[in-house]
Amino acid sequence: MATADSLAPAAATADQDAKFGFRRAEMYKSSLSNTVDAYDRHVFVCFKGPEAWAPRAEDSDAAVLPKLLSSAVKARKEEISVKTKLTVCGGCNGTECSDGDVLIFPDMIKYKGLSESEVDGFVDEVLVNGRPWASGVSEVLTGSHIFVCAHGSHDRRCGVCGPPLIEMLNEEIESRGLKGQVSVRPCSHIGGHKYAGNLIIYSPDKEEGKITGHWYGYVTPDDVPNVLDQHIIQGLVIEGLWRYVFFYSSELVGIGL
Repeated sequence: MATADSLAPAAATADQDAKFGFRRAEMYKSSLSNTVDAYDRHVFVCFKGPEAWAPRAEDSDAAVLPKLLSSAVKARKEEISVKTKLTVCGGCNGTECSDGDVLIFPDMIKYKGLSESEVDGFVDEVLVNGRPWASGVSEVLTGSHIFVCAHGSHDRRCGVCGPPLIEMLNEEIESRGLKGQVSVRPCSHIGGHKYAGNLIIYSPDKEEGKITGHWYGYVTPDDVPNVLDQHIIQGLVIEGLWRYVFFYSSELVGIGL
């Protein structure tokens, strides 16, 4: 699992923290409610880590697979009936996921090892036509999935705030015995970098079991216990940090399985 040291060139100094970190002047100055553009499906492609991502991770010549996938989604945009958001994620070490794996929410499905030559077929079958990927190996995702923006080359605030949040989340997950039930991954820019630390949690709703996608901003390491105890375990929204929630009907879950 990725650590703070592997996600940033160096730990933030006091001056950097005041400018870009959790002590910056803009913290808590803006209302967070409804600061997310609506979408209906979130696709993550696993590719390296934040230290390797260009400012536009999905459009970089150095990241061929994400760029091909992004281009194919844009080219077929008018044919994709479900509004789809594409993000790059990292933190893969070959156990839980590997480069080229594709995670889809709210479907809660992982397709393993998408290659560059398979991108067009994948987009056509899964995203355009809503069918299983005929040549792919799928796996049903369970538990809760936390994505933390750590895209420092896009915005320094995310690069400073993201890694310590990931480190603290992993430590607290371990101490609560939640390993295997809650996963944490760094992700590329998701919007609203002025609200860093930003994170998204995809998990089943406690009451109805529907998959929800909750967005949070201004999250600090001190908030991590509440993220796990209040949101993950109790299923309660953390007021003051909440940006948006997407509720997905049970009819949507399972598309592409």
